[in-house]
Amino acid sequence: MNNLIPSIGADNQALPSAPGLILMAADPIGGVWNYVLELSRGLAPHGVNVALATMGRPLSPGQRREVADEGNVTLFESKYRLEWMDNPWGDVEKSGEWLLSLEAELKPDLVHLNGYAHAALPWRSPCLVVAHSCVLSWWEAVRGEQVPQRLDDYRTRVSRGLAAADLVAAPSSAMLDCIRRLYLPLPDAQVVYNARGRTRFRPGRKEDFILSVGRVWDEAKNIGALVRNAYDLPWPVYVAGEINQPGGGAANVDGVNRLGFLAPESLAPWYAAAAIYVLPARYEPFGLTVLEAAQSGCALVLGDIPSLRELWDGAALFVDPDSAMDLQKQLRALCADRNRQASLREKALERSRSFTAGRMTDGYLALYHRLRRGKSMTEEV
Repeated sequence: MNNLIPSIGADNQALPSAPGLILMAADPIGGVWNYVLELSRGLAPHGVNVALATMGRPLSPGQRREVADEGNVTLFESKYRLEWMDNPWGDVEKSGEWLLSLEAELKPDLVHLNGYAHAALPWRSPCLVVAHSCVLSWWEAVRGEQVPQRLDDYRTRVSRGLAAADLVAAPSSAMLDCIRRLYLPLPDAQVVYNARGRTRFRPGRKEDFILSVGRVWDEAKNIGALVRNAYDLPWPVYVAGEINQPGGGAANVDGVNRLGFLAPESLAPWYAAAAIYVLPARYEPFGLTVLEAAQSGCALVLGDIPSLRELWDGAALFVDPDSAMDLQKQLRALCADRNRQASLREKALERSRSFTAGRMTDGYLALYHRLRRGKSMTEEV
């Protein structure tokens, strides 16, 4: 597997140095949070500081401790609603004003957005948008039907942001294909695969249990399909993640051993001991939990969707995310087949070595170089 960022500087032009300061906008709700911390950690040895502007909800005490551990990250926290939430646009306008005020105060070398709408703001700095997911592709994959008209405003604002961005990236080719099909062609967009450092997640002595990690209430993760089959499986099932839905209510977790939400350091021993990791996802643009499980030497059982095929084909067992019978059948057979488990564990661990933190950092540094070089060339003209 190859990094999809093209060679930078092949025309013998001098590259600008790494940016001294990046204004990065993100939310603390999903996998983007771990992505942001991993990338910030990788940028630190290059002298890059990150002004991290968070929106969506307050950080947990654990998340604040994680930020404090990163010496090159300064936190700017807010609670503005995100563009994918219900009735968000008033807050999106206010958070846009807030972000522009941060740019004016901090004078970053570039802006790195992990969302879309704010890319249409009148930034003074070059602006990168990273397309981690989107409502329209989520709707198609999870609902399996045409996107409703009520999301037209969302489509318009996302399209406007993508058009205004100086550069667009995505964590998988499958996600980038969705963005191009649903919004804009974006011929110059790039793919940089996500990563996790290898020091935390390592194989341990495997035990006979099945693990799944993620938002249990999220139809995209489809962990509920595993929960519903748990009674009929020969091994116990352990599930880590939030069960409470943001709008109220909670997912049913009867029949499994519920671990609750666990920080990465608490999750690591569970990954290390689990023989099988299951994520029968309907929608997952990258899937950091899958990578963590693979680094921990778990046999992977994944939803058969384009993004997970792109990343793990030949190194995982794939199941139809809409077939409870297929999931149950494949898991029962795998629990009984020690040789297949061992083979899948070995293949997953080997594939995980393709997604290194160094490679991801280099990919983003290449994008940052390109953005800054583009700005300097424009200024010269």
